[in-house]
Amino acid sequence: MRSRVSDVNPWVRASETAQPLAEELRALASPPLRAVTEPRRVKPQPGIESPERADRLPRRQLDAGTAASVRLWWLGVHGGAGESTLEQLLENSRAAGHAWPVSGPGTATLPRVALVARTNANGLKAAQLAATEWAGETVRADLLGLVLIADVPGRLPRALRELAELVAGGVPRVWHLPWVEGWRQGQDASAHRGPRGLRVLLSELDGLLDVEEPLTEPIGDAYVASG
Repeated sequence: MRSRVSDVNPWVRASETAQPLAEELRALASPPLRAVTEPRRVKPQPGIESPERADRLPRRQLDAGTAASVRLWWLGVHGGAGESTLEQLLENSRAAGHAWPVSGPGTATLPRVALVARTNANGLKAAQLAATEWAGETVRADLLGLVLIADVPGRLPRALRELAELVAGGVPRVWHLPWVEGWRQGQDASAHRGPRGLRVLLSELDGLLDVEEPLTEPIGDAYVASG
C-alpha cells in the first residue's frame, strides 16, 4: 500500500487533530526495507524545536568552487554510518565528513544533502536529531532524504523498526539498504555487485538531481556557518 502524502511534519502534534500521533506516524511511515519513491513533501515548519547545541552536527562552510562541483553531499550523522562508501557510488557526490555543508556568502543555491545512518538505536537517534536540526531551520540545506543502512544481517527487531518509522516521518524520503558483508571486509563499493536497494537508491537520486531544481534563498539571507 502506498504511504499517504502529507505536508504536515508528524513530529508536531496539532491540538486540532483528533487522530493520535502514533496513528499519524504509522500512516506516514515507509514499509521496512523498501525504498520510498514518492516524496512526503515534509519541509521545515514552525513548531519544531532544534536540538541542544551539544547534540547538533558541526557545520562546514563551502567555497564557491566546491559548492558548484558537488551534486550531492552524503551526511553521515554518526561515525561509521557509510557516507564514504556511498561517495564511491554516485558521480560528483561527496562525503560531508559528518558535518552540514553550508553555502558561503554570496551563494544562493542550497547544498543538496542525503542523511546516512545505521539502523541500530544510536544511529536512528542520531538521524532523528539531524532531521530535527533541518526541520527547525537551524541549518539551510536542500534535504533529499535519509539512507538507512542495516548494521547487522537480518530483520530489525520490532522496537528498532518502530523507531525507524518514527524517524522516517520527519524527512522527505527514506531509502533502506541491507547489510553488505563485502563493505564490512573493505571491498570497494560497486553498484553492479550491490543489492537491488542500492541500485534503486542511486537511480532515484540520479533522477532527482537531474530533474528537480535545487532550492535557493536570497543571497542576503545566506546562512553563516556556526558551531
